[in-house]
Amino acid sequence: MSNITQQQIRTPKSLWSESYDRLKKNKASVVSFWFIVVICLVALFAETLAPYPYYEQYIDDILASPNSKYLLGTDSLGRDMLSRLIYGARMSMAVGIFTAIISLFIGATYGAISGWFGGKIDAVLMRFVDILYSIPTLVLLILVKVIFDSLNLFEDPELKALTGILLALSVVGWVNLARVVRGQVLQVKEMTYVEAAKAMGASHIWILIKHVFPNILGPVIVLLTFQIPANILFESFLSFIGLGLQPPFSSWGVLANEGWRSLRSFPHLIVSPGIVLFLVMLSFNLFGDGLRDAFDPKMKK
Repeated sequence: MSNITQQQIRTPKSLWSESYDRLKKNKASVVSFWFIVVICLVALFAETLAPYPYYEQYIDDILASPNSKYLLGTDSLGRDMLSRLIYGARMSMAVGIFTAIISLFIGATYGAISGWFGGKIDAVLMRFVDILYSIPTLVLLILVKVIFDSLNLFEDPELKALTGILLALSVVGWVNLARVVRGQVLQVKEMTYVEAAKAMGASHIWILIKHVFPNILGPVIVLLTFQIPANILFESFLSFIGLGLQPPFSSWGVLANEGWRSLRSFPHLIVSPGIVLFLVMLSFNLFGDGLRDAFDPKMKK
C-alpha cells in the first residue's frame, strides 16, 4: 500500500523535465551536444590552445606537410594550419551563434506581433515576409552583403567585412523564425490561461512575455539549433567565394578558400577545415533532431 501511495502522490514531471529525460536517451544527440561544447571551448580559449599565433609566418616551413612540429602542416605563407583552424573556430562559431541570436530576437518580435494582433496587421506583416521568402536565400544574402559593403560605413576592411557578414546573415535568417513564431503564437493565444490573463487586465506585452513566449520556447530552440549551422555554412560559403571574411581573418570558410586552389598538390590545406565543418554541421543537425524529438509530445510513449 505504501508503494502505491507514493506513486499516487508523486509530483508529475514538467514538460521540460520529460523532454530532458527523452533527450538523454538519444545517444547521438548527447554526443553531438558535448562535441559542440568542446568546439565552443576551443574557440573561447583559442589563444591558449593554439600552438602558434594564427598570423605568424614561418618562411622556412612554407607548405609543410603534417609533421611533429606542425600537426596539420602549414599554408602558402608558412602559417600553422592547426592554429588557424583553432582561431577559425572562434570566428565561425561566433558568427553562427551571434547571427542566430540576432535573427531570433528580430524574428520572435516580428512573428509575435503579427500572430498576436492578427487582422490587417498580420496580413501586411506576413506579405512582407512572403516577399522575402520568395527570394532565394543565397541571392538575398549576397545582395544584402554587397549593398552594405557599398555604403562604406567603416574604413577598417576587417571590421567592414565582419560587420557586413553579421548584418547580412541576421537580415536573412529572421524570416523563417518569424513564420514559426507567428504560427505558435496563433495557437497559444487561444489557450484558457491566456484568456484568463486578458480578463484580469494584463497588458499585451506582459501576456506575451509571461504566458506566450515560455510556452513556445521549445519549437523556437529547436529551430535555433538548425539556424546556427546554416549561418556557419553561409559564412563559409561567402568567405569561400570572396564576399565574406578575408585574410588575415581566420575562419573555416577562409581556410577552405585558400586550400581549394592547391587541392591536388597540398590537400591538407582544405581537408582539415572541410572535416571540421562537416563534423560541426553534423553535430548541430543531430542535436537539433534530438531536441525536436524530445519536445514532441507524441514521443512521450
